[in-house]
Amino acid sequence: MSKVVEISPTTRHEGHSKLVLKVNDEGIIERGDWLSITPVRGVEKLAIGKTYEQVPKIASRVCGICPIAHTLAATEAMEASMGVEIPDDAYLLRIILQAANRLHSHALHDILALPDMYLPGTDTKINPFTPEEPVRSVAKRIQTLRMIGQTIGEIVGGEAVHPSNPRVGGMYKNITPRAKAKVYDLAKQALPLARAQMEFMIAVFENYGKRDWAEMCGREVAIPKDLGFHQQGYMAADPMYGSSSLDEHPTWDPARWLEVRPWDWYMGEEEITMDDPAYPVGGTTKAGAKAWPQMQACTGVPLYDGQPVEVGPRARMSIFKNYDRKGAIGLNIAREMEYMDSVYKMIEAADALNTSGSTVADVIPQGDGEIGWAANEAPRGCDVHLAKVRNGKVEWFSMLVPTTWNFPTCSRALTGAPWELAEVIVRAYDPCVSCATHMIVLDENNKLVAQKLLE
Repeated sequence: MSKVVEISPTTRHEGHSKLVLKVNDEGIIERGDWLSITPVRGVEKLAIGKTYEQVPKIASRVCGICPIAHTLAATEAMEASMGVEIPDDAYLLRIILQAANRLHSHALHDILALPDMYLPGTDTKINPFTPEEPVRSVAKRIQTLRMIGQTIGEIVGGEAVHPSNPRVGGMYKNITPRAKAKVYDLAKQALPLARAQMEFMIAVFENYGKRDWAEMCGREVAIPKDLGFHQQGYMAADPMYGSSSLDEHPTWDPARWLEVRPWDWYMGEEEITMDDPAYPVGGTTKAGAKAWPQMQACTGVPLYDGQPVEVGPRARMSIFKNYDRKGAIGLNIAREMEYMDSVYKMIEAADALNTSGSTVADVIPQGDGEIGWAANEAPRGCDVHLAKVRNGKVEWFSMLVPTTWNFPTCSRALTGAPWELAEVIVRAYDPCVSCATHMIVLDENNKLVAQKLLE
């Protein structure tokens, strides 16, 4: 008879989510539901009636890790609706921004995934904050790679977190020759670090894939060789940047997209019938509690060709480079293989950039309400924004963010795994569950008088 165990909240990722797992007597997952419990963002409703310049700024606020991808996707969705073609040098600056975002995000993912892994040749789990070598040097290298990505993002985008330089029609301004030299030097500094980091992490993931067990909850849990396998398809618009409805040959098709309600996808009300106080951190949900994924999931379920699809590094590698490694380990390795492309793409775009070139379109139409879309390949996967702009105002706006695509696919990838390793699979998807919303109340002197987490 199946038992139900709940891990809530899941940890070592951005945002709030939970796992509701039906398992057999051996603790193997028969059905898994991974769902967002982060409050509904409401960005799509906030966008209605705003100007086309305001909405990309609003959209970028859903995340502090991928704001570059959200800014570019929203900006290009506006451009696609309005029929705006941007200058070549503006596009090169956006390429640099995109690659810088991917570099620092992949490095962050390494920090989150490492505590599940073991030092090759040992039974020692990796603590990325230990002062012991070789981990100490790895942690410093990760921080340096993140610093380089963020610094280049600030130089080109105007801000390290929420870039202010992208605008509908191109970029507000070009960078100076000195700034271009700085970008080039930083990217060259990143090259050997990125290669060393890629090689170290691939060795760590390969080692985990060869292990027979992992320590969890104070016991040895068998690692299946098909950990995280699924039979779903992949979706990606480009190896690095993306596509939009302005392209001569678009690589994403809105006619193949359908979004369904969480009510139609997730489990109904379930009683938790199994718990484990030894599960890190603080144990699983106590037996006797209730879970109701249908009602608790805070996102719709996007489908492509009627099915959930995987987006992200492996989807890009599979579609454009014939990569064929499956499972959680295959996905983690695919991410590491993108390190070098990110750095080379920054160097290539900086080489081609004319710092005297125009970065703003000569003509910016105000839109006639036609639908436009942009599919940006964010670090975590295809980030699709759609918009209708009429007379400079946004009539309709929608965001299909990467983890929203991955929620149902990852849920299927949980089947057959020991429940204790479910979060190892979830983290392989580099989940970026949208940020929790906090409300604060200030008095007339800007002193904090109340703070509340909205959940």
